[in-house]
Amino acid sequence: MSHITLAHGNGGRFMRELIEQVFARHLHSPLLNIEADATTLPRESLNGELLITTDSFTVKPLEFPGGDIGSLAVHGTVNDLSVAGATAKYLSLNVIIEEGLELDTLERIIVSLGKAAKQAGVQIAAGDTKVVPRGEGSGLYLATTGIGVKKTGIELGMHRIQAGDAILVSGPVGDHGIAVMLAREQFGLRGDIQSDNANVHPLTSALLDVDGLRFMRDPTRGGLATVLNEIHRSTGFGVRAHEPSIPIRDPVQSVCEILGYNPLYLACEGRVVAVVEKNIAEQALMIWRAMDQGSQAALIGHVSSVDNRVVLETELGGERYLEELEDDPLPRIC
Repeated sequence: MSHITLAHGNGGRFMRELIEQVFARHLHSPLLNIEADATTLPRESLNGELLITTDSFTVKPLEFPGGDIGSLAVHGTVNDLSVAGATAKYLSLNVIIEEGLELDTLERIIVSLGKAAKQAGVQIAAGDTKVVPRGEGSGLYLATTGIGVKKTGIELGMHRIQAGDAILVSGPVGDHGIAVMLAREQFGLRGDIQSDNANVHPLTSALLDVDGLRFMRDPTRGGLATVLNEIHRSTGFGVRAHEPSIPIRDPVQSVCEILGYNPLYLACEGRVVAVVEKNIAEQALMIWRAMDQGSQAALIGHVSSVDNRVVLETELGGERYLEELEDDPLPRIC
């Protein structure tokens, strides 16, 4: 079985063959010129406001139910642009490979990455490959930069949030975090939970023409609870969430109860949190629920001028605070 060696990163024949036979072959991007140090982006594709984002990805295992680090890198970058109101156009891709990684594994991941990019309508425009010695990495790291275009006039941000606004989530939370944890087989638990790893642009673009959309965010590291705390910290308003209204799949809830985790702090990779004017909340929900990806969308709470914390109304009628994460109580999954 073939593995990555340090020679695959020395700039010579093995590196050239790796780039030609794995990356160029499977990414199918006309802009990806492996003989050039820079790429010209077509001007006609960049009409509107330009947005740029950058991200890096590390996950164990590299492949998990519902995805892998390759599709995760594309979706994570595309999603950051999408929740800002933009359409992703181009990505750069930096690949840092640990010596010893199986070539078959690398190829599967790059095939998945190329497929995710094609489905998202985004082109890999530039890239770089490095190999680090055995023991100095976690198999594979990916780093991306994304460029997107936003229509002029679309304004989203926490500065637009007002007291009384409704808070929506596009689907069940915690799926990704639990799927990755179970894939590690560290806890003696098994299940068929799939990561929600997905491109959220269909969800975000569906709301852009809705008058009263204030803000969108994808609840990745730190999960839903972290987004709610970011809203509180940035706006000065309180947030009041209704626990029974928050969609959580039964298997995810069960695993969390066994392991002592709170699903509201677990990462999602295919969900959107949206803050909208109260009067258009039902309209926004109807739009999302008409889509397969948003069929379980829910109104989970509202922005409060009375509370000065993030308050969770429990199923039993009590209340408790959802605090901001300060330590790292959960196994790192990204």
